[in-house]
Formats: sequence, C-alpha cells, structure tokens
Amino acid sequence: MTAVLVVNSGSSSFKYQLIEMDTETTLASGLVERIGELMGHSSHTVTGIDDADGAKTWRELPIPDHTAGFAVMLEAFHSHGPSLATHAPVAVGHRVVHGGARFHEPTLVTPQVERDIDELSGLAPLHNPGALQGIVAAEIAFPSVSHVAIFDTAFHQTLPPEAFTYAINVDLAERFRIRRYGFHGTSHSFVSRAAAEFVERPLADLNQIVLHLGNGASVCAVRGGRSVETSMGMTPLEGLVMGTRSGDIDPGVLFHLHRRAGLDMDELDTLLNRGSGLIGLTGRGDMRDVIVAAESGDGPSQLAIDVYVHRLKHYVGAYFAQLGRVDVITFTAGVGENDPMLRARAVGELEAFGIRIDPERNAAANRGARRISADDSAVTVLVIPTNEELEIARQTLTTVR
Repeated sequence: MTAVLVVNSGSSSFKYQLIEMDTETTLASGLVERIGELMGHSSHTVTGIDDADGAKTWRELPIPDHTAGFAVMLEAFHSHGPSLATHAPVAVGHRVVHGGARFHEPTLVTPQVERDIDELSGLAPLHNPGALQGIVAAEIAFPSVSHVAIFDTAFHQTLPPEAFTYAINVDLAERFRIRRYGFHGTSHSFVSRAAAEFVERPLADLNQIVLHLGNGASVCAVRGGRSVETSMGMTPLEGLVMGTRSGDIDPGVLFHLHRRAGLDMDELDTLLNRGSGLIGLTGRGDMRDVIVAAESGDGPSQLAIDVYVHRLKHYVGAYFAQLGRVDVITFTAGVGENDPMLRARAVGELEAFGIRIDPERNAAANRGARRISADDSAVTVLVIPTNEELEIARQTLTTVR
C-alpha cells in the first residue's frame, strides 16, 4: 500500500490524516491541541479498517511542544491502529498558508525552504510559524521520508499582473511585498478539477467560478484550470463576508476609527479579523445559528444574510465579466455544501446570466457531488464537497514521485 500522512499545523495544535493513496481512503485522522498549555488534548479516529472502523480515542496529558505532540500521535497509531509498520507513509504533506510569490507549486522541504517559510511569516504571522513548527517536529518523527510543503497561495500564482497588483506606490508595494496572493488554493484546485470530471469535459475547456463558503470564504475564477481572479488578497481578510472577518471594507473606516474612536492597530486588526462579519453583525459567528435566528424574526440576522448574499452576487457578477463566459459554478465548504437557501439566493436571481436553479435538486439532502441547476440552464451549477487533505496528499505523492 502507498500511504501519505497529511499534517495541518497551527501554533498550538495540528490535525492529521493518514490516506491510503491506491484507493484514496482515509485510514485514520486525529487532532492534537492545546500544545504548550498546562494540559493538552488529543483525539484519534480509525477509519477504513474493517475491524476498527469508526473507533475513536481521547487522551489528556501535558503536550509541551509540537515534537511531543507528534510523539502522542505516533503512540495513538501504535496503540489503536492502523499500524505504521504496515501502512508506513511514503511522504508527509504539510499545509502552509502563505508561500508569498516564491512558491507556485508543491515543494520538497529543505533547510532553505524552512528558512523561506519562516521569513514569510511576516505575511502570515498567525499561520506560518505554526506550520514550520509542525514541519520540524514531523521531520523528527519521520526522518526517513520526504516532506512536502503545499501552499494555500500556490494555486493563485497564475493570476495576471492586473489581477494581483494593488494601485499603491510601486516602490512601497515591492519593498513590502504588497499584492494579492489569494488563499484556499488547495480547495479551489480540488473542486475545479472535480467539477470538470463531474460534467465530463476537459478542464482546459472550462471557465468556472468556485464558491468556497465556510467560516472563511472566498471566490475564485478559474479559466482552463488556472486561477485568474480570487477574492482574498494579501491576507485572508479581503473579499466576502465571513464568520468573523469583515471582507471588503473602505480603508478610510480604519483611519476614522483610529482618529475618532481611539482604536490602535492591534485593536483594529482584532476588530476586522475576529469581531466582524457575521459575529459583528449578529453576535453569532456560525451561519447555521444566524439562519435559525433570522427564521425566528431576528432583524439583525436577516440583514446579515442580506449583506452576505449581496456580496456573493457582487463577486459572481464580476467574475462573469472577467471570464466572459461561465460554464460551471460550484458551491463547496460547510455553508456552500449544506445550505440550499443561500445557494438559491446567491445565484437563483441571476437568470439574466442564463442560470436556472432546480428547486428540488437544490433542496435534496444528498451529501455527495451533485447538480442543482435545471436541465435547460445555460450554466451548470454544482455542489461538490471539498477535500483539501486529499488534494494535499495527491500533490505530495506526485511531488515525491
């Protein structure tokens, strides 16, 4: 068997999946969290193994650093399976949020790559340091296999200059690497290829809009399998309304709040990244809770949904203009996969673009890839569950081979 271990590390936690690549089956998954706190927590779930399918175990113990966390993970595999002797990973794939303009493809980890990831932490101070800690710890735990960094920004390195350039002083932009980078690249890559397979057309022939709608949300215009426009920018803050992020906002608002409300830079950062979006509008950061409140007559929640949908329609219309022709629109991630009301409102009123949603298909409780547009719709509208871990595993295996 050919197995790949996928690791997604943060500053105080990491998630993992062991995927058997011949059948693309997840054999086990887990979470190690509260690293560096007084008491840590780990969970380990075995899947795809007949005699232990669905078995889940928990542990609480001190986990002082990521190296200790990987030791906890290895112990879980040893005690509860599957055996890493039988399912030894041929490589470890690591999710890294920010690759700047340096990394445009999956990259074998070397000491220089580690230095580059560390240096790029200035662009992603909440994410890259944790990813680097996970890489270093994984190299200690798995010293004899290749490690591959998969960057969220890499898929968007095909953006043309007119799409990634901000209209500010060019010297400042170059000095401080200010440009649009885009995020959710592994999801947009996976879903756009899965959509082409679903409609049974060559990826190179399709113009697509992918709507990744989760707690974090972004839109991507994909021409022939290449990202040509995306809503997130230099950071994941720009673009759509999200769970706790504002998305697009007039920069002058920040100057006004600094001068009149006395908010400093850290407070403004916290406001836009953690206290805005749905939670800022309603006090609720989860769209499911917002919808329940809206259906019960809560005015702020009803307005929040209107704002959310308005921004979605704005981007869909803009990307129609950029692409010139759209063949497929695909919804993915937690909100996109599970909320028929938002899907219908986001594109159901765009009949002028040739979009017609089939209400029964859209409302069906199907969890798999499916078509929700009517047979006579000029644009095919799909729902496709994303699988970023599988995409990382695929790219990792391709890279080491």
